[in-house]
Amino acid sequence: MQAFPITQPRGPYYREMQTGRPSKRPRSNFGQRLHVAREALGLSQAQVAEKLGITQSSYADWERYTVAIRPEQLTQLASILQVPVGDLLGASEPKPKRPSSAKGRMKQMFEAASHLPRRQQQKIVDLLQPFVREHVGDQGKAA
Repeated sequence: MQAFPITQPRGPYYREMQTGRPSKRPRSNFGQRLHVAREALGLSQAQVAEKLGITQSSYADWERYTVAIRPEQLTQLASILQVPVGDLLGASEPKPKRPSSAKGRMKQMFEAASHLPRRQQQKIVDLLQPFVREHVGDQGKAA
């Protein structure tokens, strides 16, 4: 008689499945960065909490709510999650550019003018062309 390996069918519960119950409120920005870094390493909240010397529920609060943590905990957390402290704090996220510069406003105006009827666009060109020639020289000639 030959032995056959018995394998469990891969039912609705398996290793790649998210653990825990979903929260009713979204994570804070800091908590979201913690969660992503922890999941990237495949660590559980309990494992990270143990390395930090805190309870799992305390660490869960860090991922879920806006919390104040000590600087030494932040550096230890960055070390455990193998990311720079700046990444946890969101320092590496690009800051949105302000379109308040003159160049930005001019670009916005020309973009808006490009949607006008052709006749109205020509009126704008006729108005601006002498001004640009006077201040820029021959480089400002419209094609």
